[in-house]
Amino acid sequence: MQRVRKAEVRVDGQVVGRIGHGLLALVAAADDDGDADVTYTVDKLVGLRIFADEAGNMNRSVVDVGGALLIVSQFTLYGDARKGRRPSFIKAMPPGPAEQLYEKVVAAARATGVPVETGRFRAMMEVELLNDGPVTLLLDSKRQF
Repeated sequence: MQRVRKAEVRVDGQVVGRIGHGLLALVAAADDDGDADVTYTVDKLVGLRIFADEAGNMNRSVVDVGGALLIVSQFTLYGDARKGRRPSFIKAMPPGPAEQLYEKVVAAARATGVPVETGRFRAMMEVELLNDGPVTLLLDSKRQF
């Protein structure tokens, strides 16, 4: 996820999602992800205190600052490039179940009351953002790092 001043995603030149101040979340599903991973991810997205308070310290969440979420599917996050010259996507969840899990993330995020915009699953997307900080964090529901 990236803290942004603004972000948008386009498909075929048309804007399909746009936010101002908030978080851009690039979301991928592993082959063994499920509902617990959705809950963990959404709780972190809306609750993580990475926005500045009056003293300039990271003490506020996207909820606290009235920000929004732009949630974009990106299976290539599971690309394993440790061996050879072509990434392997063997750990990425297949498209059908991955889309269902992605939609669960979006629905759970919307249920928090935070404004949510999205990209389009399996589409070739152009993502444009103005990173704020820059602040970029990796979230892993399996806590492998």
